Amino acid sequence: MAAVPRRGKPKIKPPKRHGPEVSIDDTWSKLANNIREIHNHNASNLSFEENYRFAYNMVLHKHGDSLYRETKKLVGENLDRLAREQVIPAFPTGRSDDPVHRSQEGERLLKALRNVWDDHISSMSKLSDILKYMDRVYTDTAQVPKIFDAGLELFLKHIIRPPIADHIITTVLDLIHIERDGYVINRSAVKGCVDVLQQLSPEKDGPSVYKQDLEPAVLRESDTYYREEGMKLLDTCDAPEYLRRVEARFESEESRTHHYLSSHTAVPLRRILEKHLLTANLQPVISMSNSGLDVMIDLSKYDDLARLYRMFIIVPQGRPTLRKALKESINRRGQEVNLGSTADIDANLADPDEDLGGKGKGKARPQAGSQTLTLALKWVQDVLELKDTFDQIWKRSLQSDRDLESGINEAFESFINRNEKAPEFISLSIDENLKKGLKGKSDNEVEVVLDKTITVFRYLTEKDVFERYYKGHLAKRLLTGRSVSDDAERGMLAKLKVECGYQFTQKLEGMFHDMKISTETMQAYRDKISQSALQAPSIEISVTVMTSTFWPMSHLDASCNLPDDLLRACKSFEQFYLSRHSGRRLTWQPSLGNADVRVSFKARKHELNVSTFALVILMLFEDIDEGEFLTYEEIKSASGIPDQELRRHLQSLACAKWKVLKKHPPGRDVNPDDSFSFNADFTSNLQKIKISTVAAKVETNEERKETRDRVEEERRHQTEACIVRIMKDRKHMTHIDLVNEVTRQLASRFQPNPLNIKKRIEGLIEREYLERCDDRKSYNYMA
Repeated sequence: MAAVPRRGKPKIKPPKRHGPEVSIDDTWSKLANNIREIHNHNASNLSFEENYRFAYNMVLHKHGDSLYRETKKLVGENLDRLAREQVIPAFPTGRSDDPVHRSQEGERLLKALRNVWDDHISSMSKLSDILKYMDRVYTDTAQVPKIFDAGLELFLKHIIRPPIADHIITTVLDLIHIERDGYVINRSAVKGCVDVLQQLSPEKDGPSVYKQDLEPAVLRESDTYYREEGMKLLDTCDAPEYLRRVEARFESEESRTHHYLSSHTAVPLRRILEKHLLTANLQPVISMSNSGLDVMIDLSKYDDLARLYRMFIIVPQGRPTLRKALKESINRRGQEVNLGSTADIDANLADPDEDLGGKGKGKARPQAGSQTLTLALKWVQDVLELKDTFDQIWKRSLQSDRDLESGINEAFESFINRNEKAPEFISLSIDENLKKGLKGKSDNEVEVVLDKTITVFRYLTEKDVFERYYKGHLAKRLLTGRSVSDDAERGMLAKLKVECGYQFTQKLEGMFHDMKISTETMQAYRDKISQSALQAPSIEISVTVMTSTFWPMSHLDASCNLPDDLLRACKSFEQFYLSRHSGRRLTWQPSLGNADVRVSFKARKHELNVSTFALVILMLFEDIDEGEFLTYEEIKSASGIPDQELRRHLQSLACAKWKVLKKHPPGRDVNPDDSFSFNADFTSNLQKIKISTVAAKVETNEERKETRDRVEEERRHQTEACIVRIMKDRKHMTHIDLVNEVTRQLASRFQPNPLNIKKRIEGLIEREYLERCDDRKSYNYMA
């Protein structure tokens, strides 16, 4: 087999040079001339291929350094020429104070700069194409910038230099100042300048001229401008106008950075506005006497309040400042509400003995009680209106801010609980509504009334005090049959249970249970009487049997000497009841009873609805001849009614609207030396008349003290029970943990004092429910 001869690797030889040797000097001369033509905007007559070949040959013959150096020199010379011919002649003269003229001069300089820049970039782009081979072969090896980048350095050196750079920065600052003062400038001219400065950097990978020189100058100028602006606005504007101006400033600066400054300038520029227009003036603006927060609230300026909120929350101190101001405003208004009601009530109740003992002609003063009730109801209504005002502000202006809501609630809780009568007032408001205020209202309207009252109740820290008053008022509504609706009553209990738990309403629900059982018992009693051969009592009675632990018996201890017929009827029921419930004991409470009695006057007979005490008093006049008198002391002795109750009921019968008795001497108040006679001449167009007892609906100071004493006693028992319950479960606890847990568990009823908790712990240790550990800081439960 014949061998195949191997072929060697082919070699490519460079082509033989033909023609004359290339003259580098001639080549550069031609290329330099063409570069000048490019600078003179005559590039259209040049051959790109020819110029590229000139540069290629110079690099190929190792003259890249000369080509690079000489090209830069030509570019620099051209830039110097452009500076002399276009930029420097456009310098502002600075001889005019007219903002419009200054704006025009500044615009001319910035446009000149931009024209030179555009000219330079266009020329450098063409040179980059021609010198592409040099960039690829020479610049990397020589470690010098490519020709386009070198052109940027040259622009910075020959154009952005003193005094041109100083004039440019001054001009930009002046144009910004002019625009801030409300004049129109050529924004595109400023943007053109900013774009140039952003592309130029003194150092590779370093900050741009804009970042290094212009931005700091803009920020310094802005700081000075807005420091003065803040003081000027504070001196010349009211609060709403100040906030409008500030909001406009923020919007204009945002627009400025968006349209012609760098977006990176927006944040530090915004900080300057925040510092001088907001942070420095938060308190002065919000507290302006004739236009600040309080005035905005008074005039329901929701838009102004919304702007205040938007502006204030921009800075860290804004929300706390607004929160504090809102709390102060609420507390101030709340204190006015407190003073407006409690001061007048105290005046009415300052000296009840003097009120009852005073002399003089005219009508009796049942209005004292109604006035105090009116003031109590007004207090609740004023609080609700104040709450509604701030709820509207919170929703419409404060964007339902949760932190501000917390502050608002704290303020309401503060001023409401500064009024020691608040628990009683709230209970009175519910009582008045559930007695008559809800008549004719739909279920939804009932819910609105109850929900609003619960809103105020929610702020109470002494809910146990409220419970005591509510229990008393509920008892009277149930016993007198004046509840407008059983559903409304139970709806209110359901709301209280949601707020405070089932234990809070346990006794209240027991009262409703007693009413139900009493109805069934009375029906059984009547059935028994009707079926009995014994003679029925001459007086028909309706009895409510109250469980002593459910009802506020401490309020109902007034007794009297009942008429014989009524006493026999009571005995009849008592025998029936005890026959069904052996071991129980009934205690009659006439102070809560009422009666319908038919009375004959000269003109006609009237059916009077009176209290049991009033019935007892009227019965004393049954056997008294016309014109005869009974003295106060005789009535007191015969009736057995306590002195204070007797005065009130005599005042109702002889001094109020329906004068079925005559008082001698006439007067509006009852005294121990007065005497009374039956008013046979009494007339009225009404067949049935309800004679209400003159009474102060709000407690007197003495009664309030008694209520407080009873509440404090209950609190002691509740605190001890809570301590024992906790320790029985935990067995061992430190003092601090025990106090905190007791406080937490009792918070739904009242705020216990740590010192009182400590006293209760000491008492339990003495009674050997607890023992103190050796460390003196903790306790053990003793089974």
